[in-house]
Amino acid sequence: MCEHLTIIETELKEQGIKETFRGKAWSNSSGEWTYFDCYIDYIKLKHRLNLPDFVKHHTNDDNKSGLEDGLVCEKCGDAIMGYHRKLDMRKDVFTLQ
Repeated sequence: MCEHLTIIETELKEQGIKETFRGKAWSNSSGEWTYFDCYIDYIKLKHRLNLPDFVKHHTNDDNKSGLEDGLVCEKCGDAIMGYHRKLDMRKDVFTLQ
């Protein structure tokens, strides 16, 4: 995980949120994508942690390839991903704030 997203990864793990996947999310991805069993409030994180401008919100709205929502470091190619915002009403979803 790149230095720009490590703080988020650390907080997720400290809260006991389960990591569900780590690796190349698809053949064209250049970095390590790590998925967690939670909803990630990327707006609050971006402001609270003063993340650089090249850390961007990423969402996939395609039901066929998998709904996901999180942050991607465009400089390093790494990402922290969680549930898509459409799924945030599920009981097993945690919000990282």
